[in-house]
Amino acid sequence: MRYSSYFIPTHKEAPSDAEVVSHQLMLRAGMIRKLTSGIYTYLPVGLRSIRKVENIIREEMNRAGAIEILMPAVQPAELWQESGRWEHYGRELLRFKDRHDRDACFGPTHEEVITDLVRKEIHSYKQMPINLYQIQTKFRDEIRPRFGLMRGREFIMKDAYSFDPDEEGANRSYEAMYEAYSRIFHRCGLRFRAVEADTGTIGGSYSHEFMVLAETGEDQIINCTGCNYAANLERAEVNPDYTQTESEAKGLRPMAEADTPGIKTVEDVTAFLSISPAHLIKTLILAVDDENVAVLVRGDHELNASKLKNLLGAQAVELASERVVEETTAAPMGFAGPMGLNVRIVADHAVKGMRNFVTGGNRKDLHLRNVNLNRDFNVDLFGDLRMITPYDCCPRCGKEIEFGKGIEVGHIFKLGTKYSQALKAVFLNHEGKEEPIIMGCYGIGVGRTVAAAIEQNHDKNGIIFPIPIAPFEVTVLPLQMHDTKVVETAERIYAGLLEYRVDTLLDDRDERAGVKFNDADLLGIPVRVTVGAKGIQSGQVEIKLRSETESFFVPVNNAASSIKEKVKALHDSI
Repeated sequence: MRYSSYFIPTHKEAPSDAEVVSHQLMLRAGMIRKLTSGIYTYLPVGLRSIRKVENIIREEMNRAGAIEILMPAVQPAELWQESGRWEHYGRELLRFKDRHDRDACFGPTHEEVITDLVRKEIHSYKQMPINLYQIQTKFRDEIRPRFGLMRGREFIMKDAYSFDPDEEGANRSYEAMYEAYSRIFHRCGLRFRAVEADTGTIGGSYSHEFMVLAETGEDQIINCTGCNYAANLERAEVNPDYTQTESEAKGLRPMAEADTPGIKTVEDVTAFLSISPAHLIKTLILAVDDENVAVLVRGDHELNASKLKNLLGAQAVELASERVVEETTAAPMGFAGPMGLNVRIVADHAVKGMRNFVTGGNRKDLHLRNVNLNRDFNVDLFGDLRMITPYDCCPRCGKEIEFGKGIEVGHIFKLGTKYSQALKAVFLNHEGKEEPIIMGCYGIGVGRTVAAAIEQNHDKNGIIFPIPIAPFEVTVLPLQMHDTKVVETAERIYAGLLEYRVDTLLDDRDERAGVKFNDADLLGIPVRVTVGAKGIQSGQVEIKLRSETESFFVPVNNAASSIKEKVKALHDSI
C-alpha cells in the first residue's frame, strides 16, 4: 500500500473530548472518526486492525468447532416479550416501530433470535452439540457513551451460542470457548486475565470476563497471590469471617438514644459519636423489582448491588426514592434503622459478628447506640452482599489478594435453560422425553479489543501495536524523494516485501523526514525501514522496531529477506 494513494488523515492534537489514550490515539492516527455520540466511522487504517482481530477470531472459533452464521440486526419485540426482557432490559434497548406500527429493536445481543432459530431447527439430542457464531454490528443506547470504542453505542461484536442436551456437554462447550478465547487474546498479543464475573442482563449461572491488563482500565479486578482465583470487583466473593461467640453475646449493653441533629452521613455520625465506621450499620432502603427491602451493611463496607440482585433473584435493584424511604422508616433520609420496619430485612454476613453497634433511630435527628441483632431486630436473610476490600483474604485459599485494573474484551456465560425455557426451545432425549436445551453464550468486543491493545501498548509518541493486529507490519520510509537512488531502493525493498507477503506501507509522500517518522510512530507500525542517501552510500538501510529505542542496519542487497525474518520473529514471540 502506498501512503500517497491511501487515506490516513492523521492529526497532531486530539480533540478535547477524547478522555482516554486509545480514543485520543485512534483519532490522531486516522483510525476512526466520530459521527455522533458513541457512533464512529472506521477509517481504512482502523478497519485493517479490526479485520485482523476478526480473522483471528474466525480461525479460533472454527478451530473450536463453531459455525459462522449472520443474524438480523433488527429484532421483533415479540421475541423479547417471550423471554421477558422487553421491559426488563432497560433503556439501553433501542426500541422503535416500523411502518406497520409493529414494535422492534436494534439488537444489543442475540439470545432471543438464536433461540428462535434453534427451536425451529433442532428437535433431537442427535443434532447436538452445536455452536453458532456471528460477527455483527450491535447497538446499546448507553446513557453516557464515552472513551471512543471502549464504550460506544454502536459496536462490532462476535457472539456465539452453544446448545447441548445435558450439563456435562454444556460444561465441555464452555471449556472449549474458554480455551478458544485464551488463544484469541494470546494471538492478538495481549496481556490478559480471565476472571469470574457477574452475568448481568444476559443472565445465566456462571461467567468469566477476559480482561486486558492496563492501568487505564475502568474495571477493577482481584487476583489472589496464592492461588489462581481472580474475579472482577462486582463478582469477587467475601467469605464470612466472624461469628459471634456465646461469651461475646453475654456482653450486650442496653440500647440508648443519641441525639444527632442534622447528622446523616457515616462520616459525620461516626465522628460525632466518636466511633469507627466498623461499629455502625447502614440501613439502605432499596426498590427490588416491585418490593421495598431494607439492606444492612457495616458502615465501612459498600453494598454490592449485583450480589443483592443475585441473592434475591431480582431483575432490578435501585435506591428507593426519598418519599418511599420516609414512608418505610417514618424518618427523613439519613436516619433509617432496622427496628420496627414492615419490610423484608436482608443483611451482609459481617452484620452477624457485630454487637453493641449504632444504627439510625427511624426518627429525625436520632441514632441508637448499643443495638444488637436478634434482641432488638431480626434479619430475614443473610448473604455475601458487600464489595471486597484490600483487607479481605482470598475466598478460596485465604491468602492475600491484589487489586488491579483491566478492560473487558470478552465475556462467556453458562446460560443454562433461561432462554430455552422461556422460548420453549426443547428437544427429545434418548428416551423420547422432551427437555429444554442447555445453552451457553460467548461474546467478544472487536473494536474494544483494538482499543484495549492501544491502552496496553503506547508511549508519548503514539501506538505500539502488537504485530498480529497492526494495520501494517512494516513501513518503508524513503527520506529524500528527490533522490532517484533513494526512491528506487525503497521501491525495490517494498516490492520484495510484497513478494514475501509482508503487509507493508510505503510512505512515498514528499514530506520532511520528521513528519514521516512521527506518523510511523503514531500509527504504531511494528517495523520501520528508513531508506536514506547516507545509508545507501554505505550499502545499508536502517531498521527500527516500534517497541524498542535502538535501531540497527542491514545490507541493502538482502534487506527484504532480513526484514521478513524480523517480522517472522516478532510473530513467533507472541
